[in-house]
Amino acid sequence: MERHVKKIIKGFKAIDGAGVHLVRVLSNETVKEFDPFLMLDSFDSTNPDDYTAGFPLHPHRGIETITYVRLGMMHHRDSMGFEDTVSDGELQWMCAGSGVLHEETIPAAKRMLGVQLWLNLPRAQKMATPHYHAVSRDNIQNIPVEGGTIRLLAGDFADHKGYQASHLPLDYYDVGVNSNSTVKIPVGSERAVMVFTLVGDASICGTHLKEKSAASLVDGDMVSISAGFQPTQVLLMSSKALNEPVAWGGPIVMNTEEELDRAFDELSKGTFLKEQTIDD
Repeated sequence: MERHVKKIIKGFKAIDGAGVHLVRVLSNETVKEFDPFLMLDSFDSTNPDDYTAGFPLHPHRGIETITYVRLGMMHHRDSMGFEDTVSDGELQWMCAGSGVLHEETIPAAKRMLGVQLWLNLPRAQKMATPHYHAVSRDNIQNIPVEGGTIRLLAGDFADHKGYQASHLPLDYYDVGVNSNSTVKIPVGSERAVMVFTLVGDASICGTHLKEKSAASLVDGDMVSISAGFQPTQVLLMSSKALNEPVAWGGPIVMNTEEELDRAFDELSKGTFLKEQTIDD
């Protein structure tokens, strides 16, 4: 059965970090409809002044941050000792778990295009050991399909396997749809599925989505993505809904207000970090 659009969220312009201009799509207002997907920010600019201020050192707990740099570069440095740069077509995957401090700097590029997704962690794994992993171009498969191409950023597609998430399962596809074409993608009927129109408008199972819009989908086992006269690029994310309470304060996402208060109390007392270094 084909999935249809349940909820559409059109991104809006915002400024975050030290002055980064971005499009905010998902936020604490969309938790219920998009569970387990929390925040989604999109970057798309040819003006370095929009983004080179970056994101100074800040904390996270209780989530995974997954940054897909379709074009451009992003440099990561954190309290675990990791320092790394990804560029055109690569991902930064950080499990904040029990707590991390990190910063992101964004060098000037011809075009900065990408998204950062926050994926919630299950209650039992909120305080998991944090880790960082970069998914390089060499580990991302480009899979030709009827009507376009799928870049397997994470998870599985048909018989193909990509980087596997450690906590919640995540299938993450960058779907390029040729002009006047349709790509049909099988998805698990038990999964929560969302799409985001990264470049260009698209038709999702018959519903028109403007560029920089997200949509959650109803139950089913197939998603169809169609392009009109211009090709389109759509991100599809599939995971497992948690159906757990969410207490969200800035960069920290827990299950109760008490846990949230404890996290900020630990930040003020200097006891926030539980793991200083790890092996990956």
